[in-house]
Amino acid sequence: MAGRINDDDVKAVRDAVPIDAVVSEYLQLRNAGGGNLKGLCPFHDEKSPSFQVSPSKGLFHCFGCQEGGDTIAFVMKIDHLSFSETVERLAARAGITLRYEEGGYNPSHQRGERIRLIEVHKIAAQFYAEQLDGPEAEAGRVFLAERGFDQGAALHFSIGYSPAGWDHLTRYLRGKGFTDKELILSGLSQDGRRGPIDRFRGRLMWPIRDITGDVVGFGARKLREDDNGPKYLNTPETAIYKKSQVLYGIDLAKKEIARTSSAVVVEGYTDVMACHLAGVTTAIATCGTAFGGDHIKILRRLLMDNATAEVIFTFDGDAAGQKAALRAFEDDQKFAAETSIAITPGGMDPCELRLAEGDDAVAKLVESRTPLFEFAIRHVVARHNLETPAGRAAALDEAAPIVAGIKNVAIQHESAVQLAGILGILDTQFVVKRVAQLARWARDRGGRGPAGGRQAQPAAPYAATGPRTAPGFSGPALNLRNPAHRTERELLKLALQHPELVSPAFDAYGVDEFTAPPYAAVRQTIEDAGGAEQGAADVADYLARVRDAAPDDTVRALVTELAVEAVHAKTVDEIYAGVQLVQVRLRAVDRRVHDVQGTLARLGPHGDPEQLSAVQNELWVLQQYGQSLRTHGATAL
Repeated sequence: MAGRINDDDVKAVRDAVPIDAVVSEYLQLRNAGGGNLKGLCPFHDEKSPSFQVSPSKGLFHCFGCQEGGDTIAFVMKIDHLSFSETVERLAARAGITLRYEEGGYNPSHQRGERIRLIEVHKIAAQFYAEQLDGPEAEAGRVFLAERGFDQGAALHFSIGYSPAGWDHLTRYLRGKGFTDKELILSGLSQDGRRGPIDRFRGRLMWPIRDITGDVVGFGARKLREDDNGPKYLNTPETAIYKKSQVLYGIDLAKKEIARTSSAVVVEGYTDVMACHLAGVTTAIATCGTAFGGDHIKILRRLLMDNATAEVIFTFDGDAAGQKAALRAFEDDQKFAAETSIAITPGGMDPCELRLAEGDDAVAKLVESRTPLFEFAIRHVVARHNLETPAGRAAALDEAAPIVAGIKNVAIQHESAVQLAGILGILDTQFVVKRVAQLARWARDRGGRGPAGGRQAQPAAPYAATGPRTAPGFSGPALNLRNPAHRTERELLKLALQHPELVSPAFDAYGVDEFTAPPYAAVRQTIEDAGGAEQGAADVADYLARVRDAAPDDTVRALVTELAVEAVHAKTVDEIYAGVQLVQVRLRAVDRRVHDVQGTLARLGPHGDPEQLSAVQNELWVLQQYGQSLRTHGATAL
């Protein structure tokens, strides 16, 4: 098998691919101050951003779930890749040729499974796109033209055609060096009587890309009457394609979604195309499955769940469309964003609407949206006979919880008043109080409350003032009320982020000068990496060495956390660094003075004279040093 990737090449990959450029492909990042960026963590659910990226250091850290690391660690975690697969992927992006120390250059067939699956889909997408120009694909071109899509639209969305023969693509990919096993695993081929055959034959092909733009699967539309398969046939579940975790068009829409804090959810590939061509470039669609929890997670990371974010669903006005809208409303509370619905007129989907009435009609459809909760309320109320007291009471019982679940407290109150009017209940305050009571009960049960439904989370776990235990370390819990712990943390942050400000003094500090076991472990790790003075020239390389020197993942995570967390000073300079150096040293001196005084007390006046003299001399030296630190500050170090 191929050998280990050359260390210099790994460093070159780290340096060549900015971490903020990689992370921003998966979530929206905003300025967090101090040169850092922040966003919603992609590794756990949260409602306020605690995930921070430091572009200057090439590191990320989540203060909520404690995940952290460099660019390689981020891609490994989010895309479930091995270390070598990640380095290969990033190297290809940066145009870096990798060297392998125990086996020469890595043969392509030995690359990781995910890398190979991405490669085979990329080549298949190019193959299909080329076939769309051929004579056999005439039916596909007609299909597109009938729906208002010209050659330019086909190119923009990389639409292709799969030949009708049994194994055109299979033979082509074999010629590119892919094995039959890889073709089956990719879902592009399937087992036939005499070996693998093409899964997609005689169909119009839409490449489905993940959020980074890699092709991970295909959606295929039937074109011929003699095709006995379903109208739409998608790639089966594979190592890189999970239909519940992909959104068609997300690669094209993500930047505009992040910029506008809005997304439009449609039902099909052609609807996405129609919306984008009509100027609604935030349109996305699911791939043969209902809109669900994993799709919501993708959108929430792009929307950042700010107060003005909005998700707009478009559905037909028929019974199926109404059912889909109500199903979407069930997921409303999973969004901090507001949710709305746009009902297409005459049962037309956005593609049909654009064809019938033009681009402006699609834009107006989105503009005509109404809040999804309002649609749900009217749908519920319509099921009851409002001419009778019993019918009005039943409608109130069913509709009031919907109003109580509205995230914005001002809209919740207005909607309660509106509900009273819809039901014909003259005592408006009775309905308002009923809704408020239901909302309060929901909060008491741990549900989401009003005013946006978002409970503030501290930006970092140490925003709390009480003690917290550092996982994986023995000894007393960290307590940020403890001045010693606070100062030790600040000094370590300076040693990692601004080593030039604390060098060379810091490297003379003993591990025992750090009273918190986690901080002592980080101090030892810095020493094992060669010391802080080595980081003055190249902080990013120095941090990589420190993280590599960590004895375990727990210490490595804390190193990353300290390297990303902001220093608590408006001006980070030698004066501030000197104060932290002095405080940590002075407390260590004071502790030693206390210990020596205890030794003197135990020896008593009748102890061994030579031993007494040595202890008294040490005490005098310590006291003089402590006084010098108090008087002269950092110059006494």
